[in-house]
Amino acid sequence: MRVFRLLAVAVVILLAVLLVRASMFTLDQGPLPPAVAIELNEAAAIEHFAGALRIPTVTQSAQPQFDPATFDALHHHLRSSYPTVFTTLSTETVNRHTLLLTWKGSDPSLQPALLMAHQDVVPVDALTTGDWTHPPFAGKVADGYIWGRGALDVKMGVVGILEALQQLIADGHSPKRTLYVAFGHDEEIGGEAGAKAVAALLKSRGVQLSWVLDEGGAIVQGVIPGVKSPVALVGVAEKGYTSLSLVAEGTGGHSSMPPAQTAVGIVAQAVHKLERSPFPARMNHAGRFFSFVGPKMPFDKRIIFSNLWLFEPLVLYMLSGNKSMNASLRTTTAATMFNAGVKDNVLPSRAEAIINFRILPGDTPDSVLLRVKAVIDDPRVTVAPSGDGFGVAPSPVSDIESDSFAMIRDTIRQTAQDPELVVAPYLVVGATDSRHFQSLADNVYRFLPVRLAQEDVDRMHGTNERMATDNYLEAIRFYYSLVKNADN
Repeated sequence: MRVFRLLAVAVVILLAVLLVRASMFTLDQGPLPPAVAIELNEAAAIEHFAGALRIPTVTQSAQPQFDPATFDALHHHLRSSYPTVFTTLSTETVNRHTLLLTWKGSDPSLQPALLMAHQDVVPVDALTTGDWTHPPFAGKVADGYIWGRGALDVKMGVVGILEALQQLIADGHSPKRTLYVAFGHDEEIGGEAGAKAVAALLKSRGVQLSWVLDEGGAIVQGVIPGVKSPVALVGVAEKGYTSLSLVAEGTGGHSSMPPAQTAVGIVAQAVHKLERSPFPARMNHAGRFFSFVGPKMPFDKRIIFSNLWLFEPLVLYMLSGNKSMNASLRTTTAATMFNAGVKDNVLPSRAEAIINFRILPGDTPDSVLLRVKAVIDDPRVTVAPSGDGFGVAPSPVSDIESDSFAMIRDTIRQTAQDPELVVAPYLVVGATDSRHFQSLADNVYRFLPVRLAQEDVDRMHGTNERMATDNYLEAIRFYYSLVKNADN
């Protein structure tokens, strides 16, 4: 009986601890900053955006990579739409198509800042063209939306920033902090000739940045399980990237006399091993994310997320079943290409699979390679970096206690004017041009003032890409307020 009493007391104490921690699991983002009044010519702003969407600045990995004439046309459209920006700010072109603008500040003691977006867009799958409500390069304004490829990714950033700058100039703003604005032309194929070249140019001039803001996160609602409030996701790091080639050699010959396992079977078995042995899940970034959004969950879930010291294994198991959350927990493994054989009755002399890995901070391309070899554990399979060996380590993690993060957070809330909105740091699972600027700034953030519901997530790089006109006008106000707040 004494043992049972002790157990009962222990259970009561545990429950009390869990409930107290859950009740104290809150988030204080401070008072809502007052809105900034901006007199926009809304019709003109929307038409400028629609006009940019009508220009198919497509980049793709296959040759030719892009049509230079389309970027020349976009530059002409931008210069004619925002003449005061291009006469007030100094303008340079890098590798002909990337734009670098500089608005000189009056206080040289303040480190400059950098705003980024990119001009290029991904191609439209010819098989899906008929599924678009409006043609993908029509730049149609209808039903409260601006439709077209690049509406979300990410011409709204290009024209939204320029629209804000033009309004700031018209309102007589003169910056204290020097502001750089970079619009790359090849982000969708790696940014080598665009953002990377701009970073090298600024570095050669001895520029050290206070902060960088590029695309990455967005304002989502109904996307995070258990959270009804809108959440502004500010990327504070991004995953790395590498692809590995798995190759097995065979002897060839007639398929009527096959060996026990062909080259195809050997490689398929290796792929199967990798898919059955995912990289271990880690809560480091997700834990910080849930410390921001957890307080907005129902009380039963707050009990779990406020007590990760006890429930972390359960949470990792639960989140691993959601593909978007799973991507934030581990280095992911994706078999993306397979090549083997020349005819159905000929044994393949060679089989190759390409596996793409998005690397969680804490892992590296080298550590991924070592683990893959250990998991496959088959001397018949050669494992090596694929293609040109391109690989990128995960980015450093930017500081969420910095003044620059606080400034971005407050500008988001100032623009949204929603006391329920939560600004949360998160891990960007894709790649952005901002990775090229890590050596120039301690703090690189990734946020786009776009509002996304669950149904909108697949529109990026997908069918019927669009942005609500009200959201676009809100984005302009965000960039307007951000530039002003950067001086403080």
